[in-house]
This record gives sequence, structure tokens and C-alpha cells, in this order.
Amino acid sequence: MSVTGELRETGTGERREPGELGEFLRARRALLRPEDVGLRRYPERRRVTGLRREELAQLAGVSPSYYTRLEQGHAANASDSVLDALAGALRLDGHERSHLHDLAARRTRAAHLPPSERVSTATRDLLRSLGGAPAMVLGRRTDVLAWNAAGHALFAGHLDRAAPERPADRPNLARTHFLDLRARELYDADWHRKARAVVGNLRLIAGRHPDDALLVSLVGELSARSAEFAELWRDHRVSACEAETYGLRHPVAGRLTVTQQILLLARSPEQSVAVVTAEEGSPSERALASLAGPL
Repeated sequence: MSVTGELRETGTGERREPGELGEFLRARRALLRPEDVGLRRYPERRRVTGLRREELAQLAGVSPSYYTRLEQGHAANASDSVLDALAGALRLDGHERSHLHDLAARRTRAAHLPPSERVSTATRDLLRSLGGAPAMVLGRRTDVLAWNAAGHALFAGHLDRAAPERPADRPNLARTHFLDLRARELYDADWHRKARAVVGNLRLIAGRHPDDALLVSLVGELSARSAEFAELWRDHRVSACEAETYGLRHPVAGRLTVTQQILLLARSPEQSVAVVTAEEGSPSERALASLAGPL
């Protein structure tokens, strides 16, 4: 069933913010080849990387002119059915599909400074109950709002343990990963994989909160100070930090293989708890326990 013509105007003259949506569509389109989606590749030289606009429009069941307007930012209010058709044609996963909808729902609004994030008593109780497992409470922009002794020792023993209690001094994991040499040394051979995950997660957050002035400032700072961040940001890949295993090289604990998991907080939906574990009975588990010290 075609979904052509499912574009709706607001009636108020309000327009979507054109740049991010078009850039995301172009970036995802460039990753697919005709043969990847069952289209015939003809022998003539192709002037574009990936699918042509008309090829993607054909797969999604929309007219080429309609899709071109959408990608160039000259169309507003694409319906959910159009967005879902494009997501299917682009073979987006669940997080990428949600990101596409977030970008399409954006309005041009002035950025504002959000209030300082606070950690509830219940969340601090949860952090304390994790015992010797390294853990941190993270805010919307990956600011460290709180950490336990093991979390501090594992990720940032060179920083002031009390820094998260002072909003102006809170460490930011994205900034640390790209600008602090110790983070590069800690993640060692897995630094680039972790870097892609950090940027992909920031992309998701930016899609949900385009008017967050602090987030805009963070992305601008990292883009200016880190060529690696800027390159990954231009790629427009999105991913949610959920659970992943990394090899670490800690200056005290040595070589570790750990799993980092993100626990979402029901009462504070824009905060999460990052918990680090290791295989039961492994040298890595014993090393993590040594970082915690006496409980």
C-alpha cells in the first residue's frame, strides 16, 4: 500500500528544523547499495554513494519529488506512516527508527538552559546498595551526577571524588572520553568502539532534546576540540548505550574484561545508573572488588 501524499501541514506556517532530518536521511541512504535492498544495479557509473533518492522513494512508496522535498527540508509534518515506510526502506533498527521520528517532530525553538540535575534519595540508596560493583549515576548529557568508590576508582581516580556533588565541576563522560588521555589509555584497544557508542548515544539524546543549550554547547565543544568526535558526529549513526563488554587497561587493577550495563530509572527517566560487572570468579571480578576497598 502506497503512503504517497501523507504529508500534513500544521496550518500555522510552522516548519520543521531542516538540517538534522535531511542529513540523517542522506547519511543512512548512503550506507545502502541497490543490491542490499533487492534492486538491480545497472552497469552505468553511479554518481552517488549508496541509494539514489528515487530508489529510496520507490522502496518507501512515496514519490521522488516528495522525498526530495523532505530530505531538503522543504516539507513539513510527514505522517507516521511515511516515516515508518522510510525507516523500513532504510532498514533502520528500533533506536534509529525512534530517532527518525524525533527529528521529524522537531520545531525550531530557541535553546534554553535546563535546570541543574539532582539525584534523588532513592537513587542514592540504589547506588549504595550496589556494594562493590563500580557504578555511576548519569544525567541526560552523560554528566556524572554521583558515583560510588569503585566507580570513581575505575573510571576517574585522578579526579576529585567529590566533583559530582558540585554541578559546575561534574565530569562528563563524553568530554572525558575524547579529551582526557587517561580515558584513551583505560579503554586501550576498545577506545574507538566505545567512542562510536558515546557519539551514537549523544545523537539519540540530541534528537530528543534539540533545545537543550548545554547539550548544544557540549557537541560544539567536542566538535571543535576533537577531530575524531567531529568525524563520528557527521556520520549520523545512532545507538543506545545498553550493555556492552569492553577490555580495559587500568593503571592499578591491570587488564580487565568488564560488562557495562545501563539501568534506566523509572522515577527519573532522564537519568540512568551505569553498572560495571565481570564474569563470576574471574580475575577481572577480583580486580574490580579490590578497587572498591572495604565496604
